[in-house]
Amino acid sequence: IGAAALFIIAAFGVTSFFELSAKLGVAVLCGSIGGVIIGLITEHYTGGKPVRTIASQGETGVATLVICGLSVGLQSVVLPILTIAATLYGSYECAGLYGVGLAAIGMLGTVGITMAIDAYGPIADNAGGIAEMAEMGDETREITDSLDVVGNTTAAIGKGFAIGAAGLAALALITAFIQKTGISLDLASPDSLRYFFVGLLIGGAVPFFNGSLTMDAVGKAAGSMIEEIRRQFKAEPGILKGTVEPDSNRCIDIATKAATKSMIGPALLAVGTPIVVGFGFNFIGAEGAQAGAKTLAGCLIGALLGCVLLALFMSNAGGAWDNAKKHVEDGNNGGKGSDTHSASVVGDTVGDPLKDTSGPSMNILINVMAIVSLVIAGLL
Repeated sequence: IGAAALFIIAAFGVTSFFELSAKLGVAVLCGSIGGVIIGLITEHYTGGKPVRTIASQGETGVATLVICGLSVGLQSVVLPILTIAATLYGSYECAGLYGVGLAAIGMLGTVGITMAIDAYGPIADNAGGIAEMAEMGDETREITDSLDVVGNTTAAIGKGFAIGAAGLAALALITAFIQKTGISLDLASPDSLRYFFVGLLIGGAVPFFNGSLTMDAVGKAAGSMIEEIRRQFKAEPGILKGTVEPDSNRCIDIATKAATKSMIGPALLAVGTPIVVGFGFNFIGAEGAQAGAKTLAGCLIGALLGCVLLALFMSNAGGAWDNAKKHVEDGNNGGKGSDTHSASVVGDTVGDPLKDTSGPSMNILINVMAIVSLVIAGLL
């Protein structure tokens, strides 16, 4: 909040110094306030009562814990989306499309503290892992666990800022694409809207396919890692006794290769979808109807909606499951070793690829699609 306040003061100072309209400063203000609100909402859903509710549901089994986590994740999307909508409306009223861009800047005006917050999570998590591997004792582990809980929440807050800013930036790029192509989406013309709605459906499906690719990549990489670990245990029984050092480099090599190869699909999807949709519908559509541009405009808007909604759901649900496990490990709802703890571990395992892989990839997906579309706009 302090960083946002300083940025707002600086924004109004710049507009006053250069004798610009105060509405530009108000557009920045809209973005900054929107970002802070999204951060507070995210903090609630990944560190407040919803987390305790998820943990308590674990007392009746894995299924109820997972269902409750899904419910929290879905619910956590509503208020941030309303906040983004209000930010968009307010900033556009202030300075049109330029105001939307300024709102995105306002939301990212706290990028320094946001990046520090986002980095805190994995640092605390790795500290806990090092403490456990070094057998530093329960007291040290308790400290790192408490830091990890805060880290999960701060990481989710950072993701919330990033999702909101990415959505506003992508919307500005999409609007620029529509202006560049000169298309007109006449609501009274079914012939014109048919291309738009076809694109809307295609674009809405793209984030789900991207999520499938990234989740599948995590599953396959984890499976390969487990097979290698089992092979080493079988080949060298002394590893379990602590008399033989495991071949950690082999596991690192498997993870690195799997991560690199698995990202080819999502990268081709992000770059290829606008090209295929734009030029494909130009080829099959009516001559002079700008079918490719209209379909691609719909595709981008559908992808934007899907990406923002899925990114918020995945990031918040994953963070809530993770902190629910930490809540149980603190001695609540049966504590470590209980059936509730076993259920919470499953929830955390499901949530990790959501919040660390698929969720963040949505921001990249929509921005790459929008940029590629803007590049090829002159050819459509």
